[in-house]
Amino acid sequence: MAGDRAELIFDWNRSGGGVGRPRGGLSFDDETLRDGLQSPSVRNPSLAEKVAFLHLMAAVGITSADVGMPGAGGRAAADCEALCREIVRARLPIVPNCAARTVASDVRPIVEIAQRTGVAIEVALFIGSSPIRCRVEGWSLDELVARTERCVGLAVEGGAGVTFVTEDTTRSHPETLRRLCLAAVNAGATRICLADTAGHATPITVIRVVRFARQMLAGIAGGPYGIDWHGHNDRGLAVANALTAAWAGANRLHATALGVGERVGNPPMEQLLVNARIEGWTSADVTRIPDYVAAASRMLGVTVPPAAPMVGRDAFRTATGVHAAAILKAQAEGEDWLVDLVYSAVPASWLGRRQEVEVGPMSGGSNVRHWLRAHGYPEDPERVARMVDAAKASDHTLSDAELHALAAG
Repeated sequence: MAGDRAELIFDWNRSGGGVGRPRGGLSFDDETLRDGLQSPSVRNPSLAEKVAFLHLMAAVGITSADVGMPGAGGRAAADCEALCREIVRARLPIVPNCAARTVASDVRPIVEIAQRTGVAIEVALFIGSSPIRCRVEGWSLDELVARTERCVGLAVEGGAGVTFVTEDTTRSHPETLRRLCLAAVNAGATRICLADTAGHATPITVIRVVRFARQMLAGIAGGPYGIDWHGHNDRGLAVANALTAAWAGANRLHATALGVGERVGNPPMEQLLVNARIEGWTSADVTRIPDYVAAASRMLGVTVPPAAPMVGRDAFRTATGVHAAAILKAQAEGEDWLVDLVYSAVPASWLGRRQEVEVGPMSGGSNVRHWLRAHGYPEDPERVARMVDAAKASDHTLSDAELHALAAG
């Protein structure tokens, strides 16, 4: 039975209406080389590693990247400038942005780098907006508005585009956000970024905040204005929140490779890209994602967890008898897509991988027959039974060496 995918999978994700493509398209901003480096567990990569990683960003379809915070010091400024020069030299389809506090000493170095390199650099100008942050820092709202107007104006005068970031957006009062964002766009900012800095939000929160931002910006002269979502993973909701932001109307999502970042990190970029491809929001070539993740792992000194979605060792690997039996039956149908989807929501083939059937304590005859067939052994009942008994008596998934010994036994 060949079957039709639409007939064989009822898609509750799309049934009932109400969910469609993000408004105005969707893009991704890679924060690995700035926010990602704030993780206390990563190492700061060399410039050569950063340059190579910039090329991999372009290969997976990322169109903008935070290349650092020049105001942080000499090395940070030098690396930012070198990365911008590489974008020009290699003609990479990436728009660079640099983070800056709302202080002139952070804005000026970015404008100067843009002028020296000839690259249009976006200034990601951030300011704390929540009551708790203002209490700790001793800030007044009038002071924040004045700093916003002054620093956005300084960047715009220098020829830079500005994305205005309200830190801790998801714990800020609506009227505070309104005053700050309107001050920013009136001073020349073209995008605002909604930041879930403490990882506080749930998907319902995201919908409310993004809708608030859309309504606030609607009809303001100089628009339309872009809306970014920048989330953190403190509650384990970063990916869900980012996808919800896109559904609600955000048109650029921030993420990092492997989700590295401050505390428990940000949404993993690889997961957002594959999910966006599944949803039909992007046609980006995701076959280079394993290269992107492997490079990030080496560059940052971070291990890829075996269970990491899409890229972990176990992402397309099963040792369970029921699952193996279904995969074998799908193979008998002769259609690769059926094998790829019978027990997986993500096609392994997109990532240059395949469904893997292993043999272990939870396995049955189907697992063993699959392994024997793949390695050229006869599938006689005595051999299958011997191997199943050995697997069920073990405390781990058997290696190929162990299985070869059993098969030859």
